[in-house]
Parts: sequence; C-alpha cells; structure tokens
Amino acid sequence: MFRLVMLWCLAWPTFASEERVRTIIDEMEQLYRGNSSDGTITMQVETPQYSRTLTMSAQSMGRELAFFRILSPKKDRGIATLKREEEMWNYFPKINKVIKVPPSMMMGSWMGSDFTNDDLVKETQLIDAYHLSMTEDDQDYLVTLTPKEQTVTVWGKIEYTVSKEPLLPKAQVFYDEDGTRVRELIFSNPKTLGGRLMPSVMEMKPLNKEGHRTLIIYDDINFDVPAITDQTFSLRNLKKRF
Repeated sequence: MFRLVMLWCLAWPTFASEERVRTIIDEMEQLYRGNSSDGTITMQVETPQYSRTLTMSAQSMGRELAFFRILSPKKDRGIATLKREEEMWNYFPKINKVIKVPPSMMMGSWMGSDFTNDDLVKETQLIDAYHLSMTEDDQDYLVTLTPKEQTVTVWGKIEYTVSKEPLLPKAQVFYDEDGTRVRELIFSNPKTLGGRLMPSVMEMKPLNKEGHRTLIIYDDINFDVPAITDQTFSLRNLKKRF
C-alpha cells in the first residue's frame, strides 16, 4: 500500500503539469472569442514590392464559426470569408460568386496576407492535434507542441511563449518537419478591448521571405453579442450585398 501511495505521489506532478498547460493554452485560444464576438480589425500586408491595408468586420461564435467581410478599401469592399468547422468559403461581389476553398488550397494565402486559410480553420485545434509540454522561467511559460500520432498537421513543432503577469500570448514559432523555423507570430500592444486585456496587434512574419510581414490590429471587439447568431455564419449571409 505504501508503495502505491508513493507511486501516486510521484505521478501527480506530471498529471498536474499536463492539466496546467492545457488550461493555459485553452485560455489563450479563448482570449479573442467568447460565446460570440463582433469586432473590427485592420490588416496591413507589407512586402518589398508593395503594401496593402484592409479594414474588415470580424464575427465568431464558439470555436467553429467565423465570418470576415472587407469594409475598405472601396475596390475590395464586400469580399468575405465564412468558416464553418473545417470548411471555408470566399465570396467575391464583383462576380457575385461563392467559391469553396478546397483542401489543396488550405496552405494558400488568406486575403493576400502571410496568414493561410489553414490558420483560420485550425486555429482552435491546438489542444486536440498536438502533445503539450511546458517549461517556465520567472516571466514566461514556454509551451512546446508536437503533433499527435496519426494526426494530420502542417507543422512539425510549435513553440508558444505566454507571459505570466499578465497571462497573455507573446509569440509563436512554427517549425517544419525537418526542424527548420518557418515563421513567427508576435503578439504586442496589450489593450483592454471588450472588457478584456489582450494583445491588440498580431504580426506574422515568414522567415523565408525577407521584408514580408502581416499585421492584424484589433480596432474594437465586443464579446457575447446577442445579435450574433448561427444565421450570421450562413451562406446566405455570405452572399449579402452592401
């Protein structure tokens, strides 16, 4: 009996650590969404050849539903993206056509940015798709995510840095299957938006494309919005002209 108790005591810290890291990642994934959310974001795409700025509305409900519509500039106004679980559609008002994003295009650029279609589809599945381990120092948690067996993932490893005080995301580094750093996502400029302290800027930088980066800036956001319903995330709403 004593031996069993000792074994249980030795096992307990590992179990607690796993639960702790899952809780931290879950909190980070929920930071930008509540039961529902409704906001406005600015996306700045920068390359050595050109720069582009888009303003768009952004809605979400739970983990599986998201909707984005470009508000400006005028030439792009009305272009929209709908995500339902692992499926995505884009709407192009100039040709009045909805195009479903095929699996072969999931690693393609979203809205001409350094974010991919897959980022939108898989953004809430870190806990389900990856094994989690964690180290920490006085200021930060460093979470290492490695793919689970028989799980189809894009990345060979993700390193996720989270600050302790306050508990906020700081950076994600993405590695390919050969262990090469491919891109990094930096979180900055914490602000209170919708009653939550959260980084208001996300900067995605592909490490194999010098001078390329995409900034997503949260201008405003509200959570648990009654007007956001399942109908917000319908194909009918996607094709709405305005």
